[in-house]
Amino acid sequence: HVQLVESGGGSVQAGGSLTLSCSVSGVTFSSACLGWFRQAPKKEREGLAAINRDGRVSYADSAKGRFTISRVNAKNLYLQMNRLEPEDTAMYYCAASLGVICYGGSWGNPYEYDYWGQGTQVTVS
Repeated sequence: HVQLVESGGGSVQAGGSLTLSCSVSGVTFSSACLGWFRQAPKKEREGLAAINRDGRVSYADSAKGRFTISRVNAKNLYLQMNRLEPEDTAMYYCAASLGVICYGGSWGNPYEYDYWGQGTQVTVS
């Protein structure tokens, strides 16, 4: 049974920081692309960052310079978020893809991902 579980969300003031964590169990995603997405009310799910097993990363423009993705082995994924803004308020999800190339043009397409966590809410005021 594959399971991705996010944690670390919460409420923070503008300019603050949060670190999201994602624990992966049920299968070893050593060859998977792991990514972070977010979805605000009435908006499409947005890819923020992705990382492959070699540490190669991709970032959306909205995340560059403020967010940092990292992974420890194949089972722990993190998203360090700094200088948060009210526009960052959303549900944040981690996801795993067995097929997408992390540094290719499709890394931010949620339909390329096979497994998803339940999400963790981030609210910035």
